[in-house]
Parts: sequence; C-alpha cells; structure tokens
Amino acid sequence: MSGDDGDDALAAAAANGDRAALEALLRRHAGLVNAVCRRVLAHPEDALDAAQEAMLAIARKIHTFDGRARFTTWCYRVATNAALDEARRRSRRPSPVDVVPEPRGRGQSIDDLVADQLDVDAAMSQLSPDHRAAVALRDLVGLDYAEIGEVLGIPPGTVRSRIARGRAALADQLTERDETGNQTGGSEHPTSRAP
Repeated sequence: MSGDDGDDALAAAAANGDRAALEALLRRHAGLVNAVCRRVLAHPEDALDAAQEAMLAIARKIHTFDGRARFTTWCYRVATNAALDEARRRSRRPSPVDVVPEPRGRGQSIDDLVADQLDVDAAMSQLSPDHRAAVALRDLVGLDYAEIGEVLGIPPGTVRSRIARGRAALADQLTERDETGNQTGGSEHPTSRAP
C-alpha cells in the first residue's frame, strides 16, 4: 500500500482495532509529524513532547478520521494542534536563553549548510506560533492554502496573510543576522533553504 489510498485503508483497519495497521500508519507519518512539530516549536524538547502527544492523539482518535480529507491533512492538523498546545503551555513557563549562532563565512560545506539551517531555525523561533505553523505547513510540508486552512481551521485568506507576514518576519530576522555578521544565504528566499 502506498499514498493516500494506502493511508485510507490503514486508517480504516486501525479504526477497527488492527494494531499492526495503526503501527504501520504511525511509522509512515512519524517523520513528518516530528518535522511539523519541530518547525512550529522553537525548542527541540518541546517539539519532541508535542510530536509524542500528536502520535498518541492520532492513535486515540483514529476512529474519528472520516476520510473527507486526506489522511495526511488530518494528521498535520493533529500535529499542528499538539504543537500549538505545547506552545501555549510553554508560554506559561519561564524560557531559557536561546543560543545565538556564531558568525561564520560563506561556503557550501556541510558545516555551512547546517549553520544556515540553524539560522533559519533561530529566525523561525522568533515568529508567533500562528505564523510559524502556517509557514511550516507551506514551506516544510508543501500544503496548499486550502489544505493549511483546513489544518488550522482558518480561511485561506487568513492563511495567505499569516504566510506573508511570517515570511516577511523571517526575511527581516535573517537580514538582521546578516548585518550583524551571521550568514543568511544572500538574496535567496529564507524559507527555500528550510527542509
């Protein structure tokens, strides 16, 4: 089984109590659930907590998947909601000081690529959770505006606005980093380097 048809069949079997189908479905989507949570949340530990909560929620609520949307869209909604819930819980806790990436020169080595990713991650962490979620779902997951609206429960126009504002804030953050001596990747779109 592969693709959406495979997901639908696995989800139906899992909803009927097939543990192997549920495990296969969770394995298939664990990476993207983790990636969504990591992009929505700035701190890796919080992202891991949210991803774990999302996987548990998918397992507990698989019977509520009705097939009207693609399974991946439903899964992204669960992951995004878990990440936003974690962000709300985090806002009520004291936050540790973020580590600012060290200045470095331009290049294409693996170290430079990792450093670029750290810059994007640091800039993403400065966005509000709502903007971070919209940008992550568009640029990381590749969902279209209607799908993001469905995942976040907002109209496509609001999605468009959040993405535009989020990308503008990312560009400002990365430009500011560049002006202080950190690498940003030049004129390249800031989110085009994000995985």
